[in-house]
Amino acid sequence: MNHQCHWTEIENIFMPREATIVRTATPTPMEKHFTLKMADGKPMTFEPGQIVEASLFGYGEIPLGFASSPTRENTFDLVVRTVGRVSSAVNKLEKGQSIFIRGPLGKGFDLNKLRGKDVLIVAGGIGLCPTRSLIQYIMDRRTEFKRFVLFYGTRDPKQQLFLEDLVAWRASKDVEYFETVDKGDPSWKGNVGVITTLFPKVQITPETRVVICGPPVMFRFVIRELDKLGIKRENIFVDLERRMKCAVGKCGHCQINDKYVCVDGPVFAFSDIQGLEEAI
Repeated sequence: MNHQCHWTEIENIFMPREATIVRTATPTPMEKHFTLKMADGKPMTFEPGQIVEASLFGYGEIPLGFASSPTRENTFDLVVRTVGRVSSAVNKLEKGQSIFIRGPLGKGFDLNKLRGKDVLIVAGGIGLCPTRSLIQYIMDRRTEFKRFVLFYGTRDPKQQLFLEDLVAWRASKDVEYFETVDKGDPSWKGNVGVITTLFPKVQITPETRVVICGPPVMFRFVIRELDKLGIKRENIFVDLERRMKCAVGKCGHCQINDKYVCVDGPVFAFSDIQGLEEAI
């Protein structure tokens, strides 16, 4: 029997593929928004909530959540915050240059648990980036979901991302959009306060499915509000994009007890991780 392995037919999760930058934007001094297209012409097939490893030879790689929906064909979006050596190098790239992509990786949102339900997304700060993938998916396939509510909070107005999206969501009848900032400025006319101050502004039913992504300090206060509303913890989904390195469960960098954020997540039902103290 011939046991020869045809390596060319096997997807190698350790092998990055070249992606060409087709558009860039700089929404804040810290973040850069990239729209990319795979250089080999093959589409990037992924699910909302999954991640990729983005790399530059000679610098290293960083894990990033998709910031666009797979319903937006041929291209995909990533947002990179300048925090270290790799991200600083990536954020110097411009249209026409290349970055290298490994993925998609991890487990995204279980869309079957959201379809036909009311959905609330609570996004804080850069947490809007990976949840934008799900937001766009719901907006593009709006009839598959019931009521759609979106909360977005930032430290101040200058930290807001995807400004064109925000304008569209404020005017849209497909989403009930609420936003807040921790501290306003003279131009800000909206709500001032932490993201939980948005809950009294809208009626959320106990059967709502909830997605949360943002800084760890935000999670416990949002969960407290959801408990008050009677939302079951198995119907709360959290995106834990933190401490990942290899993204394939080999290095142990993101391990929390028996969970690996990169392969068991980064999306988890809160009921599955509520006992893990380091999870949020």
